[in-house]
Amino acid sequence: MPSSENGKTQPRVIVIGAGIGGLTAAALLAHRGYNVLVLEQALIPGGCASTFQRKGFTFDVGATQVAGLEPGGIHHRIFTELGIELPTATPCDPACSVFLPGENYPINVWRDPEKWRAERERQFPGSEMFWDLLGILFQASWDFQARDPVLPPRHPWDLWQLIRALRPKTMVTVPYTLFTVGDALRAYKLDGDYRLRLFLDLQLKLYSQVDAEETALLYAATALAVSQEPQGLFHLHGSMQVLCDRLVESLQRDGGQLLTRHTVESIHVEKNRACGVTIRNQKTGEVWQESADHIIANVTVQNLVQLLGDQAPRGYKHRVAKLPPASGAFVIYLGVTAAAIPPNCPPHLQFLYDMNGPIGENNSLFVSVSRPGDGRAPTGYATIIASSFVDPQPWWDGDNYPALKQKFTDEAISHLSKFFHLTPETIVHVEAATPRTFYRYTARERGIVGGIGQRISTFGPFGFANRTPIDKLWLVGDSTHPGEGTAGVSYSALTVVRQIQASK
Repeated sequence: MPSSENGKTQPRVIVIGAGIGGLTAAALLAHRGYNVLVLEQALIPGGCASTFQRKGFTFDVGATQVAGLEPGGIHHRIFTELGIELPTATPCDPACSVFLPGENYPINVWRDPEKWRAERERQFPGSEMFWDLLGILFQASWDFQARDPVLPPRHPWDLWQLIRALRPKTMVTVPYTLFTVGDALRAYKLDGDYRLRLFLDLQLKLYSQVDAEETALLYAATALAVSQEPQGLFHLHGSMQVLCDRLVESLQRDGGQLLTRHTVESIHVEKNRACGVTIRNQKTGEVWQESADHIIANVTVQNLVQLLGDQAPRGYKHRVAKLPPASGAFVIYLGVTAAAIPPNCPPHLQFLYDMNGPIGENNSLFVSVSRPGDGRAPTGYATIIASSFVDPQPWWDGDNYPALKQKFTDEAISHLSKFFHLTPETIVHVEAATPRTFYRYTARERGIVGGIGQRISTFGPFGFANRTPIDKLWLVGDSTHPGEGTAGVSYSALTVVRQIQASK
C-alpha cells in the first residue's frame, strides 16, 4: 500500500527487474519521494551488468565498459542528483583496438579526436568526407539529446518535450533520418572499401546489433563518436557491479526496497491501466499480489508481452512478434597469469578471423582485459572476457548443447591464443556462458542480449517508447530509445521518471 509522509500519500511504484535501468529509475523516484519496491528474480542485482567471482577473479557478466561518466554525462547527472560518488574509473584509450583478418596491426579508436582523425586517414584513405558527415550529425544529435527530448512521443507531454529540444541546428539531421550507414557509404562511393566496411560492421554490431548496411545512420553517428573526448568510454575500478551497488545504496537510503529472488509472474491491468503484479518468492514458494500506482518494467519487450499475457494490446503484441530475431551471446571468461597478457595490451580489443565469414558465431570476438590493480584479479594475474554474438536457437535444440558449448569454448581459446599467451600453465580458470546461461540468470527471453537492432524501423523516432499503450505501465532498458549500454538504459530510466512526475 502507498506510504504516508507529512500527511500526504506517496505514490507506490513497483519496478520489475534490478538491471541498471530499473535501479536508476527506482533510486531517482525514491529520492524524489516515491514509495518504491524493486523486484529482482536473480540473487544479485545488475542483470547483464552484474558480476561473479571465481578463484579470486571478478568477472563482468556482460557489459565491460561505461559511457556517461564525464561531467554532464548521464551517469554523472544521475549520481549528482542522488548525492552519491561516481565510481573510480580510467578512460579507455584507445577505446578499442580492432584487428581485421590477416593483419598484425590494429585500427586504434583513439580518445583524442585529432589522433583518431589521423588514424582514420591512415587506415581508410579517401573516407574523410564520410567521417565529417558523421561528425556533423553526431554534434547535432548529441546537443539535441542533451535537452532531454522524449522519443518516440506517445503523449502530448512527450511531444512538448520533443518540440522544446529542437533547434534550427537540429534540422541538419532531418534529411538523413531514413539513411543507413550503407546508404552513406554508397553516397561517398566508399561501398567498395572492404576494410572500412568490415571495421564499421564490427563496431556497429557491438552497439546497434546489426551491420553497416542495416544500421540507421543517425544512430551510428552517435555510436561511433561517443568514445572521443569530451565524451569517452571508461574502465571501472572494481567491476561493473559498483554502479549497481551505489544505486542500491541510494535506493535504500531514501526508503526504497529491493527484494531479490522474487519473480513477477504477471502484471495486472484494469480498464487499460496497470494496477499491480503477482509475485512469487523463489525461496519459500509464497505467491501474493501487490498493488501499485505505477509499474516500471526493466525487461525486454518480449518479456513484457509475456507478463501481460492476454492483456497485452493486440497491436503491441503483433509488433513485438514481427521483430527480426534478436541475438544471443557466447561469452568465455578466463582467469590467467600475467604472463598471458602481451605488453601494452589495450583494455578492449576486437578480432575478426575470417574476411568472408559472418560477424559473430565465434568468427569475431570482442575482448576485455583487466588492468593491474583494478580489483578484478589478484596481483600477478588478469581476467580476459571474450564475447561473440550468436543465434540463440541452436542453443535450445535437443541434446547438442554440451557439445556445442565445448566446441565454442575450444574455438574461442584457439582464436585468442593467436594474440594472448594461453597455455595450460597460464590459464587458471575457464568458464563459458551461452544464451541458456543468460536466460537462467537474467530471465531474458531465450537469453537474448543487447536490445533491439537499430534499424530504420526501430531506432529513435520509430522505436519502442518508454510509455506503453497501457496507462501507468512504463518500459525501461535496452528495448527503448536509446537503450544501449549502461548510459542508454540510464537515459531511458530518467525519461520514465520525468514522465511519471509529469503525470501527477
